[in-house]
Amino acid sequence: MKNKKLATVVAVGLMAALCFVGNYLQIKIPNGVLVTRIHFGNAVCILAGLLFGGLTGGLASGIGASLYDLLDPVYIVSSPVTFLTKFAMGFLAGYLSKSEKRLKNERAHILLCAIVGQLAYIVLYVGKTYISQRILGYEVGTAFTAAATNLLTSSINAVISVVVAVPLYFALQKPLKATYFRELVAERSKPNEKWYFYVIIAAVFLVILGFAVWFSAVNKK
Repeated sequence: MKNKKLATVVAVGLMAALCFVGNYLQIKIPNGVLVTRIHFGNAVCILAGLLFGGLTGGLASGIGASLYDLLDPVYIVSSPVTFLTKFAMGFLAGYLSKSEKRLKNERAHILLCAIVGQLAYIVLYVGKTYISQRILGYEVGTAFTAAATNLLTSSINAVISVVVAVPLYFALQKPLKATYFRELVAERSKPNEKWYFYVIIAAVFLVILGFAVWFSAVNKK
């Protein structure tokens, strides 16, 4: 158990660092209101979840991406929201990938997990964009334009992430099972886990996300 806890800490640190670096492999696209990006950070977020599970993948994704935001003046105020949305992406992809209830085709199962994680992130990110723009006082049209632009770039990022993360998962899972991370990679979700525990987590997440959006918008005024 101690070895598993230490392996989890190491995995979170390693994948967070890779996520941080992946965000620098980018193309920034100004849209007149915000600056959106095409980058490889999300691919690492998905990969972290697929390989190491929900909590480890979520923490690595949130920490790595929010650290990038903290070091970029354009995104620094959005770092709390970034942590939450990226955590959701990595957690959901990871939790589903380790579920006992799986598709018969392993490749189809992992592909579906990656897509679901990306879709969840896109919904949260685009929704945050629109809401924050409206809170800042922009007209509906302007807020919609910013959200639509982010939807386009997020969709491109989603395709890149799935195309990169899924093959890497299948390339790395077997070698990693022969390393210190074997328990994390081979782990499956316990079938007797309480469903309401995840409902509580989701509710808390939504409350914190709402506060983070409001806080970010207020501090941009």
